Amino acid sequence: MRFLEESIVKIGVEVTNAYEAIEAAGNLLVEDELIEESYIEAMKNAYKENGPYFVLAPHIAIPHARPEDGVKEPSVSLVQLKNPVEFGHSANDPVRLVFGLGASSSDEHLTLLRKLTLLLNDAVNVDKLTRATTYEEVKKIVEMER
Repeated sequence: MRFLEESIVKIGVEVTNAYEAIEAAGNLLVEDELIEESYIEAMKNAYKENGPYFVLAPHIAIPHARPEDGVKEPSVSLVQLKNPVEFGHSANDPVRLVFGLGASSSDEHLTLLRKLTLLLNDAVNVDKLTRATTYEEVKKIVEMER
């Protein structure tokens, strides 16, 4: 399981829309061979078909797709956006933190979501992640929740 490790976290990413934000989070997982390219397309299609259901809290999106869409290893990436992006969620837009979630089973999905929930339930952590300028800052926040 790979959770917010340095190679799958990127700070200050510039995108112009939700699709580019999803792609940026997914590309980090593809580059580390944790998901297949098809998984990114599946995440974008899920957003297109179902709307911003994965914008779960203010400023936070957790795009994901089904395990069979191309997950190789359970993982969570983070793309911190330089400028917030609208996903179309009435209460939780604009989004600044995009966590790409890849799980190859329901159990893994729940485990990864549990870890993310522990981290993101604390508004101070969300604020710190939004303001972080280096991976070291992100790492400290993540390690405090272990």
